[in-house]
Amino acid sequence: MKTTIGGTTFNLQATERDGQWLARATREDSGDPFGIECAGSSEAEAIARLTQWLDWQREHTAALAALQQAEHAYHRTIAGSAFASSTEGPTAIEMQKESLDAVEAARARLDEIRGRRPQP
Repeated sequence: MKTTIGGTTFNLQATERDGQWLARATREDSGDPFGIECAGSSEAEAIARLTQWLDWQREHTAALAALQQAEHAYHRTIAGSAFASSTEGPTAIEMQKESLDAVEAARARLDEIRGRRPQP
């Protein structure tokens, strides 16, 4: 079975072992294994759990990237504000606070996503 999540196509396979079904994914483009094995009492349940985990992994990766971007922007703001002398627009402190608020929002989003991690 094939599924595409976040622009990446995966081949999903499920096999029965000792009365339990185990599903795993491989990337279609490289054939490399990806992610974790997910168990279920049926083939459909194992595949559904794996698909749910792949969706979560995509969301987690995006949230982590957003946090890293916010952190980089914050560091650029801190470095740039050392030389700021604007009399118009936001002050250096206001820009730093706004940038730090963006980092905190991205961190909260990542924590929320991590809290929803599906069980394999």
